Amino acid sequence: MTVTAGAAPRAATPADEPGVDGTVPGHVLLDASTWRARAEAHAARADDLTAGHRDRRARGGERHAIEDFLFEYYPAKPAQLRRWHPGVGTVLGDAADAPHAGWRWYRAEADGTVGLDAAAFLADRGDTVRYARALLSATASRPAATGCFGLHEWAMVYREGDGDHRHPLPLRLGGAGTDEVVERHRIRCTHIDAFRFFTPDAVPRNTLQPTRETQVAMEQPGCLHANMDLYKWALKLGPAVPGDLLLDAFALAREIRTVDMQASPYDVSSYGLAPIAIETAEGKAEYVRRQRGFAAASQVLRERLVAACDAVLERVTSGATSS
Repeated sequence: MTVTAGAAPRAATPADEPGVDGTVPGHVLLDASTWRARAEAHAARADDLTAGHRDRRARGGERHAIEDFLFEYYPAKPAQLRRWHPGVGTVLGDAADAPHAGWRWYRAEADGTVGLDAAAFLADRGDTVRYARALLSATASRPAATGCFGLHEWAMVYREGDGDHRHPLPLRLGGAGTDEVVERHRIRCTHIDAFRFFTPDAVPRNTLQPTRETQVAMEQPGCLHANMDLYKWALKLGPAVPGDLLLDAFALAREIRTVDMQASPYDVSSYGLAPIAIETAEGKAEYVRRQRGFAAASQVLRERLVAACDAVLERVTSGATSS
């Protein structure tokens, strides 16, 4: 970064990095060595993050309720996570032979550059972009509610038969003990995609009745599942989201899912994890501590996702549709 004598230091920009040309208005141009290095580093990080899931699939091992969940619940495979996107406003130089040139919503130019065609992307995914922006910005505007103590997972097995549970793990307190915890607590789940898995007997015990129609109005950043869903929105926004943001969202979702299961009624000791016993005062305090940490981390990613939505919408509005 250069500082002119007598002037206040300016913030570093992507164009300050080696291999980055920010002189063209409206986009950042990466030279071939820079974008290829980023793509390779991204694929290596993706491989590291998904190693456990891939190894287990290769061995034909038993389903893992934490590591496999993110690939079963969310519509992506490890190979998709390896695919690096530069994001809106970044153009690849000397990229005629880049895989991006053949990918959907990208446009190759006569000068050998390749970038996202924002207009084409918005034409196909405009409703998703606008809904994601509305949901994410509304969620970010609210304080984190921290009084749920992860009881959504308990409500998903309340008065359920032993052979009907979603995960191949025993209940830590047994069926009767689990039901007693549910009955001793007030359930305050705000997230429709957790609430929809409640057992029929648990549904009326929730003090709220979230629906798809009220999701934008009810979502809040203290909800572990809403924060895991940042990964879902990164996937849905596809090439508009830079690769590092996608993997950051995945990494956070995996960390949240680990705590989600530690605080659940399931016995996770077979995974080498200690329970967060939310039926105790100590467990509740630990859960809230983790919840607040995730709320803070999620708000950073939420803002980055909103910025990606805005970048697409603004480029199309301004007429700068390529990249």
